[in-house]
Formats: sequence, C-alpha cells, structure tokens
Amino acid sequence: MSFHSGVRVVKGGMRALHGDGTGMGGRFRMLRAGFGKLYRYVTLSFPPSLARILLLCCAALWGGSYLMAKVAISAISPQWLMFLRMSGACLLMLAAFHKRILPHLKPSVILPSLAIGGTYYLHMCLQTIALRDEEPGRSAFLTASYCVLTPFAIWAIFRHRPRMVNIIAALVCLVGVGFVALKPGSASLSLSGADVMTLGCALAYAFNLALMAHFARSFSPLSMTFMQFAVAGACFLVGALLTEPAPSAAWFRTPVILSFLYLVLCATFAAQIMQNVGLAHVAAGTASIILCTESLFSVGFSAIFMGERITTTSLIGFVLIFSAILLSVVHFGHRVPKPVPKPQVVSVS
Repeated sequence: MSFHSGVRVVKGGMRALHGDGTGMGGRFRMLRAGFGKLYRYVTLSFPPSLARILLLCCAALWGGSYLMAKVAISAISPQWLMFLRMSGACLLMLAAFHKRILPHLKPSVILPSLAIGGTYYLHMCLQTIALRDEEPGRSAFLTASYCVLTPFAIWAIFRHRPRMVNIIAALVCLVGVGFVALKPGSASLSLSGADVMTLGCALAYAFNLALMAHFARSFSPLSMTFMQFAVAGACFLVGALLTEPAPSAAWFRTPVILSFLYLVLCATFAAQIMQNVGLAHVAAGTASIILCTESLFSVGFSAIFMGERITTTSLIGFVLIFSAILLSVVHFGHRVPKPVPKPQVVSVS
C-alpha cells in the first residue's frame, strides 16, 4: 500500500465520523474498518527510523504513567484505580479485537489465566500501593529490576539455567539497590516499606513474564492477555470492596479524570500500538534497549514536574540498575522460549 493509499484510508475514516446516511451502526463499522486498514498499512509500510521514534515515544508514555498514577491515587484508592484500569483495558481490547479473542476463550485457558492474572494482580497491587509513599522515579527504577529477575524466574519454573551475564547483571543490580537504599550522609542502608513492596512487585512481574512466555506458545497471546486483565480486574474489585472505602466525589476532579484517561488510553492502548509497530520494524535487541529508557523518562518527568530530589547515592544506584538492565536485555533473548509470537496489542505498562 502506498503513502497515498494510506491517506485515502484516513480520509475514509473521517468521512465515517461525519456520516453518510448509513446510521450510527454503519458509521461505527466504517470507522473500525478504516482504522483496521490504517493499522495494517502502518504495520507493513513503516520507515525503521520512524519506528525507533515510536518506541521512544512508547517508553516516554510508560514513564509518564508513574506520575499519572501518583496523581490518580491521591483521590482514588489503589485497588479501585486498578480495577477501573483493567476494566478499561478489557473493553478496549474487546472493541478492537473481539473476533480474535472470543473464539479462544475455552475451558483450557482457565488455569493458565489464573496463574498469569494472579501474578499480574500481585505486581500491579504492590506497585500501586507503594507508589502512595514513594517518588515516581524511584519506583520506576526499582520496578525495572524485573528485567534482571526474569531469567531467574524462568529458572525457578522451567529449569532453564541463567547465563553468567544474568548472574553478573543481578549482582550489579543488587549493588545499585544498595546505593538507592543508602541514607544521605551515612553508610547505613534503609529500604522503606514502599521500597520493599516495589521490589516485590518487580519479582511478581518477573514470574508473570515467565509464565506468559510459556503459555503464549500454546494459547493465543491476545486472549491470554485479555484473561490476564479480566482475572486481575476481578481480584482488584474483590480487594477494593473488602479493604478500601467506597467511591467518592473526589474521583471526579478534573486532574484525577485526566490522569485516569492517560493511564487507559495513552499508557495502555496507544503506547502498546506504538510498541507493536516498532517491534515489527526494529531488531529486538535495539527495541529492548530503547524501551528500557522508560525508567529514565520517569525519573526525569518526576524531577521536572513533581520536584523529586535525586541524591548522589540514588543517582549512582539508578546508573547501576540501568546498566544491569542493559546487560540483561542484550543477552536475554538467548533464554526466552522459542518461538516468540508476533507482536500484538496485548498488555498494559
């Protein structure tokens, strides 16, 4: 498809928005078909240099999600927020991909979905609760240690022994966490409860990725991720009803609503499309390094917009953690079970 064909597809979608006498149902079908053609055009005919820019934008959107979550949980309690986010993700996936999801929802996916959804719930729950008492940049770097932990989660579950570089990366990451934990002006270590929860969320996410990589070989990745969101959303709903206060008028303040919309539409849907298009046109190793800049964007945004103070010891720790992540992602592909599924719009950052 040529560039001019892509322009015609966009114009067709815009005509659907303005109507052509087919009624609302017809307009919706035309709009969905138009954007479906546009997505296929972008996926097949995209310049690699622009694809790298998309991956960088994806990392920036994910980095900004820590700040937006921090704003949202100032009014919405963590589990209610994540229930709404998971519900929004499920609705978006059904609206866009119901024909590719529903046929694969069979009894055989129940147990894998519970395992994947349970670990994803634990990851997001710990991260969001910890974010109430932790700066977004610090949270992002500690969470990013999942890149280092994932080979060891694969070892624990599937007995694939990690490479020596993974062990070196883990040691470097551990030293980095130690620098982050150093009290300013002293030689004593002090990890707060929020820090421990964030590291726990990174461990849970490492097991989640290991399980997803395994089950995606036998089941549709799209349907598995939909079930992941559904199971996690159900857990968040139960947890919110049992342990958190009921919804209040504070939820409807403009900054809170805008933050929530960012989390669902930008950090979930738009960022994942950018990632998938980018992965289709950029080598996996290069893409992994670009996406690792998520934590850099997060700490930068937090310092600029929220005034997060970054001490010298924390900065050294961040550099060591990021170095460990780079060590892991450059060599991680050797330990990921094959075959790797084609990129799909399947997950939340």
